[in-house]
Parts: sequence; C-alpha cells; structure tokens
Amino acid sequence: MTTIQHIEGQDWGDPSGDGSSLIQRCTRLRRKPLTDFTVEDLRVMLGQGLAVSILLPLAVDVLVTDPLVEGDYYPGDLLEEVLRLPHSAWASMPERRQQLAAALANLDPVGAGLPKTSHDAVMSLVRQHVPPAR
Repeated sequence: MTTIQHIEGQDWGDPSGDGSSLIQRCTRLRRKPLTDFTVEDLRVMLGQGLAVSILLPLAVDVLVTDPLVEGDYYPGDLLEEVLRLPHSAWASMPERRQQLAAALANLDPVGAGLPKTSHDAVMSLVRQHVPPAR
C-alpha cells in the first residue's frame, strides 16, 4: 500500500481533534493509498501545496483524460488548482507539463466556464508548449 506518508517517510501522527477540518483531512490523506485518491483528494492536497511532486503526475493523468473533471465544487476545479501551482512545481517534470498542454490545446476555457485567471493560464500553457497548427 503506497501512501504519501510511506513515500516521504514522515508520519505526521494522528490528526488532532482541535485542528481545523482541513488539517485533519490532509493528515488523513497522507495515509490514504494513492490508488484510492479521488479527484477531490487531489484538489485538496494540491491546493494546499502538499506532496505536489507525488500528486501532480496523478492529477495530470486525470486531466489528460478529462480536463474539466470535477471534485466537490464545479467542473474544472482540479484543473484550476493545478494551474495555480508555481512554475517550480513543474521543474522536474517538463514532460507532464507538455502532456497537460497538449490535452488543453482544444479546450475553450471561456466556453467551459473557467474563471478569467484560469483562462489566461490555459492559453499561456498551450502557447508555451504546443506548436501552432499549420
């Protein structure tokens, strides 16, 4: 059973009862098998900047199949979290960034209802990584 805790070799202990529900959830997710992670689990952890090097490839695999996949909130919520990650999150995985850009090349972010900031991020990513059609 592969978990974030196992990969990182750090046990955060049991979630304390006085911590926020988000802290409790993230602590529990570190012990959850990666094969059992949901879209929402990925969205939450990446949104908190936790275990990005482990979870970003999993998120890209999901987004390549369905860029507008929905966690608990709205279509594209996982994509928005991934697009918000700093450039440094991608430093060791340029091929994953290329995969995501290719998957987004035909996405109409405005028609998909993504916010303006995500629209701009999608367009920038595609321009940087996908050659223009001839």
